[in-house]
Order: sequence, then structure tokens, then C-alpha cells
Amino acid sequence: MSVTTTLSAARAPVAAFAAMGVLWGTFAAVLPDLKAALEVNESELGLLILPTPIAAVTAMLLAPMIGAMLGRVALPVATILMAAAFALPGQAGVAWIFPLAMMACGAATGLTDVLMNARVAALENERNLHLMNLCHAAYSFGYAGGALATGAMRGEGWNPGWVMGTMAAVAAVLALSTLERDGTIHGLRKPKDGTAGRLGLIPVIGGGIVLIAFLTENAAENWSALHIEKTLGGSPEEGAMGPAALALTMGFARLVGQGIVTRVDPIRLLIGGAVVSACGALGAAMATSPLMAYAGFIVMGIGSSVIAPTAFSMVGRLAEPEARARAVARATLLGYFGYFFGPPSLGFIAGAFGLRFAFVFAAVMLLCVLILAPMMARQRRALPA
Repeated sequence: MSVTTTLSAARAPVAAFAAMGVLWGTFAAVLPDLKAALEVNESELGLLILPTPIAAVTAMLLAPMIGAMLGRVALPVATILMAAAFALPGQAGVAWIFPLAMMACGAATGLTDVLMNARVAALENERNLHLMNLCHAAYSFGYAGGALATGAMRGEGWNPGWVMGTMAAVAAVLALSTLERDGTIHGLRKPKDGTAGRLGLIPVIGGGIVLIAFLTENAAENWSALHIEKTLGGSPEEGAMGPAALALTMGFARLVGQGIVTRVDPIRLLIGGAVVSACGALGAAMATSPLMAYAGFIVMGIGSSVIAPTAFSMVGRLAEPEARARAVARATLLGYFGYFFGPPSLGFIAGAFGLRFAFVFAAVMLLCVLILAPMMARQRRALPA
């Protein structure tokens, strides 16, 4: 199938993934300015960000019900709410307001993420296509674009309010492309007659792999700018290149993964990606210059690029058809504990032991995939032929 046809089939979730990438890329690159404006250290900043996952998990638990209620407009509404929420942190001039703004970001992101991943899983199985890598590539490119644009605006002296407001408007434009004629995500609710299949361990194991991928990926994206600027003495533009280098690498690697996913066993892909990513994290930890840090982030991005999309795709394909949307929602919920708890966790580690040790911790977490991937393989072999 041609690239144009594939993009057309996945237009709505691709736009949602790209919008989320733009917003979180902006947040990561503007984080040094937010930290300075709030007059807090790394540990205190990690504490201020901590309410984000509470709101996100709450929204994820409610996402199946909200998605079923909103029907075909569920994904567009969630994406627009997410864009609006990210205009708020830049307006928080005092520390006690900032967690409230981040809770709004977390809730909107959690809702959007469950819905867009469930929509991709449905499209993959309805049309017999591999779309997960493509959609996650859109997130990576959006993230890189947001980070680079933010670096340029910071270099021109823009304050965080203007930066985040501008990029929120960009995300809102992308949100308009998520509207579909028939975008209803079926199977989000468990039928009352009990006809839906059991979820079993597949979304638990897959969600655990996604948790590790997102914990390390998002933590690296959020703290890489600070690592380059504070630990290595880089400029704001050089700091913004940290998350941008990671995201761009992941975007291109995911496009390549879109082509090789049908020819490589997914379990081997998970293990290989985790080992490569761990090596990159260690390289970033040992860097003595921004250039060396970029190299570490690039290697980390190559490895991490395939982990989450492959795990999500396996959950969607291995789950029983009538339970697929709920299985992907469950895996998303588990995975995003890592997405949201990763940055504050590494913030606490960085505050106690330094940013270098935080990236060593990320490498150790990535190697845990070597335990979970064989468990997923056993679940696959246990399925009836």
C-alpha cells in the first residue's frame, strides 16, 4: 500500500499524535525558563509536576466512558481540550498555580492518548495495516518541531507564556484534522451481557513494556534540555536541540520501523530496541559536551523508537476482537504511569544524585524489557491457532 493511502487511512490519529508531540516538545524545551520563572530547583520542579499523572490517570480511567458518550467527535474534542490546556502553564507566575495548570495538561493528554491509541488499533485490524509506528513517528516529529520552534523563540527572548500560547494554537489547528466521518471507537465499554472477551495478561505485560518505554523516553525528553544547559553548560538553543535530536531520531526510526515491522519478529525488535536505547542513555549520562550528549540521545532514540509502538500493536493484535479497544485502553493506562511519573521521578533522582545518575537509572529501566518481552512471547504462543 502506498504512503499516501496509508496516511489517508490514519489521518485522524496521525494529527492527534502530532498535536500531542508539538505540545510536549514545547513543554520540554521551555522547561528551563519555567523553572527560572518559578524560582525552584530540580527536586521542587519535580514535585510541582507530580500532580500531572494523578489527573492523567483519572482521565484515562474515565476515557472509555467519555469516548463512548462523545462518539465520532471523541478524538477531536479531546485533542482540542489538550491544546487549550497547554496554554496554561506558561501563564502560571507563582508556584502554587503551576500544578493546577499541569493537572489540566495531564487530564487532557490522558484522555487523548487512550482514544488515539484505541483508534489506531481499530484501524490496524479493520484494514489489515501496520499504522502504530507511523502514528508514533508523527508524535516524534511533532515533538521535535515543538522543541526546535521553542528554542528559536527562547533565543529571541520570548517569555514562556507567549511560547506555550503560540504552540497551543498550532496544536489546535492540527486538532481540526482529527474529525472523521465515522470516527467512532467501538468496544470502549464492556457489554452488559458479558459477551466481551477477557483481557487477561496481554494488556498488563504490554502495558508494562510501554511503561518502561515512556518512562525513559519522556523523562529524557523533559530533562535533556536541563542536562545540556546545566550539567554541560550549553546555551538555550543547544538545550532545545537535546529533546529535538531525540525526537527527530525517533521519528525517522519509526518511519523505518513502519517498513520492517512486517519482516522482523516483534519480540526480537523489543529486545534489540531496549539494549540499543540503554546504551544511548549511558552515553548521555557520561557526556562531557553537548555534542556527546546529542550522540547519546540519537542512539537512545533509535532504540526507543520501536518499543512502545511494537508493544501497543501486539496488544491490539493479540487481544480478542471484542475486547481490543479495552485492552489497548488498559495498556495505555499502565504505560502512561511511566509517561507521567518518569519526569518527576528523574527530577527527584537528579536533585539527589545529579542529572547524570538520572540517565543511568533510565538505562537500567530499559533493560527490564528483556524480562517482559519473553513473557509476551509466551502469551502469544498460548493463543489458539
